[in-house]
Amino acid sequence: MKYEPIALQNRIVSIDIIRGFALFGIFLVNMPTFHSPDFLHQLYGLQSEYKGIDFWTNIFFQLFVQMKFFPMFSFLFGLGFFIFMNRAKEKGNMSSSLYLRRISFLFVFGIVHLIFLWFGDILHLYAAGGLLLLAFYNRKPKTILIWALSLLILYFSSLALQLLIPAGFLEEMQQMNASQGKEELAHYLKMYTEASYWDWIVYRLGVEVIPILLVMPFSLIPVFAMFLLGLFAGKIRIFETDPKNIVKKIWITTLLAGLPLTIILALSLLSIINFHIHQEASILLFTSMNGVVLCLFYISSLILLLRTDRWRKYLYVFRHPGQMAFTNYIMQTVICQIIFLGFNLYGKVSLFSGTILCIIIYIFQIIISWLWLKKFRFGPLEWLWRSFTYLQIQRLKIK
Repeated sequence: MKYEPIALQNRIVSIDIIRGFALFGIFLVNMPTFHSPDFLHQLYGLQSEYKGIDFWTNIFFQLFVQMKFFPMFSFLFGLGFFIFMNRAKEKGNMSSSLYLRRISFLFVFGIVHLIFLWFGDILHLYAAGGLLLLAFYNRKPKTILIWALSLLILYFSSLALQLLIPAGFLEEMQQMNASQGKEELAHYLKMYTEASYWDWIVYRLGVEVIPILLVMPFSLIPVFAMFLLGLFAGKIRIFETDPKNIVKKIWITTLLAGLPLTIILALSLLSIINFHIHQEASILLFTSMNGVVLCLFYISSLILLLRTDRWRKYLYVFRHPGQMAFTNYIMQTVICQIIFLGFNLYGKVSLFSGTILCIIIYIFQIIISWLWLKKFRFGPLEWLWRSFTYLQIQRLKIK
């Protein structure tokens, strides 16, 4: 298969396609949190017991989906920052002022999303990290790459430190958390299935929102590292000429690194490799490391495939939902909250069933996005975001 540089008119389309693919992956990851008390399981370290097809669905998720698409979306955010700043400069606009308005809108919208709809919002986190990106826009690519890799090493090292916690102390903490979590679980389910909307919000403020905001500095480390990798990719024009064939080198490197990591993770998930009391911490470490490696493998694979006419036709289906990623991301929350809370299905849907439903909803979003963009230039929320950024109502309809 012969790979050629992506033509100028296809570069942004290619980014939209990759963004649409990442949006689908994020939806797959988020779906269990929409229909089950996944947050409480993670907060208190409660084990989710999967059987039959749910067990193998979970294994597949852990190996190829979990923590792979969130970094991909973060990478694209950093790349998008570079493109936005460059375009603003080319048009003679005050790029920093425009970007600050853009980020402030994202932060406010994210906080509203977090409080009034769903605990898993990423927009407020992206806005916080996006603000820091301004300090790196004029830095050299090498400097940006060093910062990105250093942050990833710091993050993985902090996860690895959990393996040094004495077994007796860790076991006691796990038992105490599990006991507290089981007591809270019944109340959590009751609030999600029986409480009024206002009582549900008030309850979530203490149980979900505040804990998420408290861990935001730590959560921001890997996110910002991927932001910087995206900025680095923009700086070296990875979507353009790629004279040193960097993309193919990244593809080979991540493939070779990803294979042993995936195998080790699989053996750990199946308890063939057993770290005993540190098993959960080990799986989290391997999943995180494998997530970044496979994320870069997925991105480089898509870039190479999009350089061929045949694969570009197949992958084009992701273009329209990717172009409306902001709108589709929020609509995924709205649709799922209506289905699972509105029809009293929360806590009653299996992992496999939820995955099938996720695929159906995303196909629906592909069709709606395609129909919408036949008549309009932007998605509804993209239009609102753009109008606020430029302090001018943008033309929405296609002439």
